[in-house]
Amino acid sequence: MADEFNAKEVAEKIYKYSGGVDNVESFENCMTRIRIEVFDHDKIDEAKLKELPGVLGVVNDEQLQVVVGPGKVNKVDAAMEAYSGNKSGEKVESNKARAAQRAEEVKAETKEKQKKSPFKSLLKDIANIFVPMIPAFVGSGLIAGIAAIISNLITSKTLTGEGWTQVALVLNIIKNGMFTYLPIYTGINAARVWGATPTLGGVTGAVVLLTGMDPDAPIKNLFNGSALAANQGGIIGVILAVWLLSVIEKKMHQWIPDSIDIIITPMAGLLLIGLAEIFVIMPLAGFVSDGLVGGINWVLNVGGAFSGFVLGALFLPMVMLGLHQILTPIHVQMISQTGNTPLLPILAMAGGGQVGAAIALWIRLRHDQKLVDMIKGSLPVGILGIGEPLIYAVTLPLGRPFITACIGGGIGGAVIGAIGKIGAIAIGPSGLPLIPLIDHGRWWGYVLGLIAAYIGGFIVTYFFGIPKDKLAVEKAEAAAERAGVAVEELQADKVADEEVQPQADPEIKNESLQSAVSGELKDITASADDVFSKKTMGDGYIVKPTSGEIYAPINGTISSVFPTKHALGITTAGGLEILIHLGIDTVDLKGTPFDVKVSAGQQVTAGELLANVDWQAVTDAGKSTETIIAVTNMDQVADFSLDKTGQIAAKDQVAEIKLK
Repeated sequence: MADEFNAKEVAEKIYKYSGGVDNVESFENCMTRIRIEVFDHDKIDEAKLKELPGVLGVVNDEQLQVVVGPGKVNKVDAAMEAYSGNKSGEKVESNKARAAQRAEEVKAETKEKQKKSPFKSLLKDIANIFVPMIPAFVGSGLIAGIAAIISNLITSKTLTGEGWTQVALVLNIIKNGMFTYLPIYTGINAARVWGATPTLGGVTGAVVLLTGMDPDAPIKNLFNGSALAANQGGIIGVILAVWLLSVIEKKMHQWIPDSIDIIITPMAGLLLIGLAEIFVIMPLAGFVSDGLVGGINWVLNVGGAFSGFVLGALFLPMVMLGLHQILTPIHVQMISQTGNTPLLPILAMAGGGQVGAAIALWIRLRHDQKLVDMIKGSLPVGILGIGEPLIYAVTLPLGRPFITACIGGGIGGAVIGAIGKIGAIAIGPSGLPLIPLIDHGRWWGYVLGLIAAYIGGFIVTYFFGIPKDKLAVEKAEAAAERAGVAVEELQADKVADEEVQPQADPEIKNESLQSAVSGELKDITASADDVFSKKTMGDGYIVKPTSGEIYAPINGTISSVFPTKHALGITTAGGLEILIHLGIDTVDLKGTPFDVKVSAGQQVTAGELLANVDWQAVTDAGKSTETIIAVTNMDQVADFSLDKTGQIAAKDQVAEIKLK
């Protein structure tokens, strides 16, 4: 059961991460968000604001906007009044002189400091792609680890019998549901991050699997004539391809007429990106893999601790690029010639370096609860030889810890190389499950290398791998803890008005949406407001209106009418919560252009007049007329299908909604 929304706690933390009460010049709420004017943007901790339970999104521009959603926002506004003693919508008189003095300086500094490094933005996007997959990584990884231990014990003849073989087979089938189709899941999530169609992203990811290709008549590399292999290009290739898809799809939405957009854009986008994947991205990965094979063979010929360090340090980047599969033929050849592969135990040290790095991060950044939770979930499967959760959810998004984890793997590899004659009799997962496959009873050498990788990854990360921005936040949190700073109890005297919430009818499973206004209708992802375009508030559509009459898009009860009249809420008999938002940032107009015809608690039918809007007045005020219709409780929705786009008349049916 979800935790109850705590408006008092959210209000307190909004103040805290906005730089404190003294840094807030004024605040007020609109239908979906708290809008805050601050004196010094440097004091805003945007990351902490985004992590607050109940906060759906943060817009940190010249005005700080904290999105909490309809219904909750007025409670937070009231709690902020109670906490600070300042009135919503009023500027703090005592700080006006300070604000005037620093206005231009702060504005310039804020714009400069809000410029983001492209590399950091890329790492953040990669994290956003893989973090939603962590539960599947953890569950599948633990199953894979158990299956690997059983399989390796069978290979070493410690376990015998058809029953154990069957158990390993069943576990591997379950595990493969995640790892075999990882490119597809990656493509779907990457499309969501970059604003492409998720299903098209999934298909783009599936292309690298080369499904249906006859191994006896493979697709040829256009550059050198060699055969393409499934997964060549790896996950990074999929991410690059989906990013290109997002660019092409957005451009085509602009260029292609709405009447044929739904047909031409998906087909052309998939065709262009699919061809690029097969004939450019995958072959280029082939060149990289050929170079790596040559480099690996050279390093192996050198031997000793040097070879172990280089191979152990380079393996994580190979996993990240999906190029580790090219080593399989080398392992097979070594096993066939000598009875074991000394390469596999060395490469397995890369996972040990990651484990050590993750433990160091856990200790040094223990107040970062979100990071700690990620490590708790990813560490067990990392120990069992499944490295993707630690790579994509922990070390790679932070940047520096990924490098120190590689060094830790190199240290473990150097120990293995220095001891020598440590080989695996078969190919299997790394980590602890590889121990039963170590040949000639030299498992002790492998364990020593693994311990060295753990310790090496831990020490190098502990002292050199903690990102400075994360460390600064950690020091502040630790100082507050040492000082015994206690969270004050909020005594909120003002209670926000309760919204009208009719009882939902569980028998209703399907609802339909009409267009609320005549004009050009588009998917909500085309909104100029990031909060809506990223579906933070839910799915829906936008309309560039050509008339001033706003009609109810669905049957229901008016659950709320915002005081500035720029937004209304409707709750349907099936329990859907529909937000009708008239223009963007029109809360500043204080209701002037809006003539609302309904009131909270009133029953309305689809097509009934809700309001008249003077769009010219909105335009003259420098505001956008874009009207947004959003379903704000998507947790109740099984499927949302927008059936029409382009020029539309008010009251035309445009979307179908299936309820859970």
